[in-house]
Amino acid sequence: MSESSRTHKDKAPKILNFGVYICSTSRYKLIEQGEKAVSDVGGNTLVDLLTKALQNVLFKKIIADDKSMISKAVKESLKMPDLDVVIFSGGTGITPTDVTIEAVSPFFEKTLPGFGEFFRRISFERVGSAAVLSRAIAGVAKGKALFCIPGSPDAVHVGVEMLILPESPHIVKHARE
Repeated sequence: MSESSRTHKDKAPKILNFGVYICSTSRYKLIEQGEKAVSDVGGNTLVDLLTKALQNVLFKKIIADDKSMISKAVKESLKMPDLDVVIFSGGTGITPTDVTIEAVSPFFEKTLPGFGEFFRRISFERVGSAAVLSRAIAGVAKGKALFCIPGSPDAVHVGVEMLILPESPHIVKHARE
């Protein structure tokens, strides 16, 4: 990295406020049915990674992989003044019920195609050609960074550790200029 790039990144905020949505219809239904202990390995991994990186997690909510519910979550998030980054985990596959991408992407003011490209490249090194099934995306809206990643623990590690944590401060800085 050049010195000017390093200086530029150094001006970005170091600690951000994150919101996490787990898009899982099966988990959401269990919660609606009154289950107290719903297993969420990917979501717990996501929050743990952010917390260990000394970032603030303002909330983690499990919602259904439902276009209207996800759209409502995006709208609410964009109105939260203290929120910097929103991660939607799950619902990014190719089945007819995977609608996270379709619900979130219309809100992007700018798309960050490199996020999905690098996510798939890193995934390819780990899982081979199955990486083509990933539709991970990112963009910015209303000064916030929005990320959509798969919900598996390995995908969460790739997305959060290798891409989201290193670049979110830089993305937020530019999104707010």
